[in-house]
Amino acid sequence: MTETKIPRADYAIVGGSGTLSSNFPVGLPDEDLEILADNLRFQTPYGESPALRLFSVAGKRVLTCRMHGWRSGVTRADASRQLFWTFREAGVKRILSEGGVGTVNHLLDPRDFMIPDDYLDLSCRKDVMLDGRYLLIMRDALCPELRKALIDATKKRFTGRIFDRGIYAVTDGRHFESPAEIAMIQGKADIVGQSIAPEVYLAREIGACYAGLYFVVNYGEGIRKWSHETMTDIFYNDAPMIGEILLETIRTVDADDRHCECLSLRKETLLKDVYNECSAKG
Repeated sequence: MTETKIPRADYAIVGGSGTLSSNFPVGLPDEDLEILADNLRFQTPYGESPALRLFSVAGKRVLTCRMHGWRSGVTRADASRQLFWTFREAGVKRILSEGGVGTVNHLLDPRDFMIPDDYLDLSCRKDVMLDGRYLLIMRDALCPELRKALIDATKKRFTGRIFDRGIYAVTDGRHFESPAEIAMIQGKADIVGQSIAPEVYLAREIGACYAGLYFVVNYGEGIRKWSHETMTDIFYNDAPMIGEILLETIRTVDADDRHCECLSLRKETLLKDVYNECSAKG
């Protein structure tokens, strides 16, 4: 059922393949966790939103959804618009994303974590926006404050390899990349996936901080052969750990005490002034 009133929330989590097999955050240690509402759908200018869950952790209100496996007939671009429009209306200020990725850097292996500090958009979704009011400066697109919190939380929950910087190359799905595509990207990125764009643009447009936690689940084609069984094992067995890292990050991050540039890197577009001037001159 479509809801009419969007609840207030300072935080949001865009769920990817890392938590898809779990009923996040249900089942995680719940001493400070409470589910407030479930299966929330909202009518947006871009269609009905994906189903969202509202919960609180350490007294902080969080909206989350399963973004992977989006609805039949709904493009990733439209689903992202629906979701981030809802986040804007809810007053979200901090957004975490997660997902499984492939390797481009041959030094990476499955079950390595990366918290990237930059991205390379090779998708066809670059023009996805809400209303086009802003010039989006994509310096530090992945918030340094959120990234540090993610890195610290990951180190508390995971004893394997954690890479605290790197470049995420974005491609269109749902197929994986070919060996030639991976070879083209090598030397320019470290991991490859399909989810950080257009979300990174929409987060900047609504003035929210954005950062992502990415778990390597396979080798890029042409680097090494990879096992679907390993991917399946990661998909089902590591989801609770990823969920715990996300919750721990929210516990440690303040929504209002922001010392990053994320909000200031969104500028009013100059194009409207040019348009108004031309209109006035007839």
